Amino acid sequence: MAEQLRTKDEIREAVRERYAEAAKVADSGFEASCSPTGSSCGCGTSDPSGIEQGFEDFGAELYSPEERDVVPDAARLASLGCGNPTAVAALNEGETVLDLGSGGGIDVLLSARRVGPAGKAYGLDMTDEMLELARRNQHQAGVDNVEFLKGTIEAVPLPGESVDVIISNCVINLSGDKEAVFREAARVLKPGGRFAVTDIVADSDMDEATRRDLAQWTGCIAGALTEGEFRAGLGQAGLTDVEIVETHRVHEHAGSAIVRARKPF
Repeated sequence: MAEQLRTKDEIREAVRERYAEAAKVADSGFEASCSPTGSSCGCGTSDPSGIEQGFEDFGAELYSPEERDVVPDAARLASLGCGNPTAVAALNEGETVLDLGSGGGIDVLLSARRVGPAGKAYGLDMTDEMLELARRNQHQAGVDNVEFLKGTIEAVPLPGESVDVIISNCVINLSGDKEAVFREAARVLKPGGRFAVTDIVADSDMDEATRRDLAQWTGCIAGALTEGEFRAGLGQAGLTDVEIVETHRVHEHAGSAIVRARKPF
């Protein structure tokens, strides 16, 4: 029988444990994967020979060869996202970027290159193993305008109106308190700041059994908002100009989507 969801704290701990293990897998030279297997989305491993390669719906294959070539192997192997937020955020020189749930750091390192020396890229993660991996990847990449912070996406350890752009790659669906995530995003964004993430968006007919399956929550599916819920949550937090565009299917009841919004001036 599938393990059922309980409290927000238990969900957070299950997510932390799963992604701590993913960091260890990537650090050992194997690919951490959140790929659909049958009707679920589960994190496994795939060895370098390709015997257990994951689907192309998740992970490093969603980045261009040029992007993969400029980050350390461990950052690429730890990529668990469902898209490429740095490709949709239209980052500019000198901007400050925050990546919610930065994992092994691939999106932070790519963002830092785009905003240049005058800009800054923050990565926020709650998992010690991922933070340790990300900081080693930063050192190996030789990128100075990066800072990795420990914390949760429901309580961002940055002052208000300090960030030009928020990105995130298939992480918001993992939170048990998405209202807090959206409030924090609105708080730390500067007036006119941009919210540009990739995330899983659920179909309205996702069944309750899937919704309550802990494995499917930590595997990116069960916690996904519908498009209507995403729009409502961002709007309630004060963000406007919401745009949601599905890019590809990742599950029989969900797809990966680009989600954009803006904080009014």
